[in-house]
Amino acid sequence: MLKTNRFIGFFRSFLILTCLLSLTSFQPVSDFYQLPRVKVIGVRDGDTIDIITIEKFTITIRLDGIDCPEKKQAFGEKAKQFTSDFSFGKYVRIKNNGKDGYGRVIGEVFNDKGVSLNKSLLKQGLAWHYKQYSKSAELAQLENEARKLKKGLWIDKNPISPWEFRKLPKIKK
Repeated sequence: MLKTNRFIGFFRSFLILTCLLSLTSFQPVSDFYQLPRVKVIGVRDGDTIDIITIEKFTITIRLDGIDCPEKKQAFGEKAKQFTSDFSFGKYVRIKNNGKDGYGRVIGEVFNDKGVSLNKSLLKQGLAWHYKQYSKSAELAQLENEARKLKKGLWIDKNPISPWEFRKLPKIKK
């Protein structure tokens, strides 16, 4: 009986969250207060967070349109710290933009003032516009502005993008 109740609770939670997130997929950000409000319980790195549902289920959110440096890369820890300061332990709103190949929700994360974490990371020079997956002119402009101002990772003469860094051979310690 206990397993059945757990399954029903999980299934109910899954359906509720799926409905909430799918409803937000096509809403303009002007409907900010219609976006689901959830609590951030983990920051994996600069562009990936974990949220918890009302029913205590964890969902991973991958920030849409950007790619932060890896943790072992220059500015990787700073990007993670920025994301943590912005969101950890706080309630945020998520604009769902689909799922990735790993089953994570791809989304834009907003604080209660309506400020976008995705855009803030670009403005601070702590992320690249992920052009392979995003054609956003606004995100491209935010990256270009940070480059011109030599903010964050753009202070380096030749910063290595995370997608290139991931291709490098692993170095044994």
